[in-house]
Amino acid sequence: MDFYSLKGNHPGFVIPNGVLCREESAVAGVELAAGGKQIPPLRGRNDKTFTSADAGASLWHTEGMHRLTLGDFELSVFSDGTYLLDGGAFFGVIPKVMWSRKVAADEKNCVTAGLNSLLIRTGKQTVLVETGMGNKLSDRMKKFYGQPAKLLENLSAAGIAPEDIDIVINSHLHFDHCGWNTVRDKNGNVVPTFPRAKYYAPEGEWQYARKPSERDAISYIPENYDPLVESGQMTLLRGGEEIVPGISVKTFRGHTACMQGIIVRGSQKPHPVAKDATRVGHPQDCYAPTACYISDLMPTTAHIDITWGMGFDLYPLDTIESKKEYYARALPEKWLTVFTHDPHLRWAYVEKDEAGKMVAKEAK
Repeated sequence: MDFYSLKGNHPGFVIPNGVLCREESAVAGVELAAGGKQIPPLRGRNDKTFTSADAGASLWHTEGMHRLTLGDFELSVFSDGTYLLDGGAFFGVIPKVMWSRKVAADEKNCVTAGLNSLLIRTGKQTVLVETGMGNKLSDRMKKFYGQPAKLLENLSAAGIAPEDIDIVINSHLHFDHCGWNTVRDKNGNVVPTFPRAKYYAPEGEWQYARKPSERDAISYIPENYDPLVESGQMTLLRGGEEIVPGISVKTFRGHTACMQGIIVRGSQKPHPVAKDATRVGHPQDCYAPTACYISDLMPTTAHIDITWGMGFDLYPLDTIESKKEYYARALPEKWLTVFTHDPHLRWAYVEKDEAGKMVAKEAK
C-alpha cells in the first residue's frame, strides 16, 4: 500500500507524552474523526505509542510520518502510482547539469514523477484533492506514460470506498490530475467514480479545455470532466471560493491560466505569531495552521526555487510571479506544501536557508 500521512497538533492543544498513534494498524472497529464522525479503520496497520518532550512547541507534531492532524482536520496523501516524464520537459530551461543533481534520469533521459492525491477528513466531509491519471488512457498515451492506476486500490487498502468521498477538487484538468474523476461501466458508459461526490474544478480551465491549443491538446481528456459538468455534478469555480469551511481555492497562473491551489486551514481559531515574524495578508497577531496543495506551480521539491519551472508551463514568467505570491504567505506563516508529482517527499515545509536558498524540510 502506497499510503503516506502524518499526525500532529498546533499550539494550544496539550499533547501528553505517550500519545497513542496509528501506524500500520489492523485495529478492529472504527476511529472517530473531528466532530465525532465515524471513519473506517486503517487496515493492515500496527498501533504504536509516540512520545514527545515538547509536543506543543511546533505547529504540527508527527507520528512516524503516517498521518497529520491540521487543527480539526486529518490529512493523508494517497498515490495513483508513478510514471516517467522527459527530464528536459519536466525542468524546462534549467540545464540538465543542474537538475540532475536533484533528480536521477534513466538512459532515455526520463525521470520518475509521482501522482499524489490529498485526502482531507473534516469531521463532516471526506474531501479528495486530485484523482491522478485514472484508467482511461488511449493505447498511444499508455506508450508514453504508462497507466499505474493505483489510487482506488490504495484508498481501499485504507478502508476508503468511492462511496465514502463527499467532495472531489481538481486543481486543473490535465489528464494526470483528474483521471479517476470518471470510469467506464460494464457497458462502456462514462460514469462518476465517486458517485456521491460533488466535484469542483476551475471554470476557466474547463473553458480552455474545450478548445486547447495544438501544443497542449494531448493534456485534456473530455471524458474526465464533461459528463460531470453536463450532469451538474461538477461545479465550476472562478477562484477564491471557500468550498467548505476551512478549504478554499486560489488561482495561481503559470502552468495554465486558471490552475488553482487548494488551501486548507485546519482551525478557524487564530494562533499567535512570533513578534519578529513577517506578516502578509493576515491580522498582525494571528495565523491559522495551513497546508496548500500547490499542484503544478511546484510539482516536486526540486521545483521550489523561484525560477525552476516546467517546460509544460504555458506562462513561465507568471509561474515565477505566482511562486513569489505563494511564498509571501507560505514562508512567514509556515504553511505545509503538498507536492503533486514528487515520488518521494509528498509534503514539506519550504524555508529559506542562511544563503537565501529555498529548501524543503520534511515535516517532523
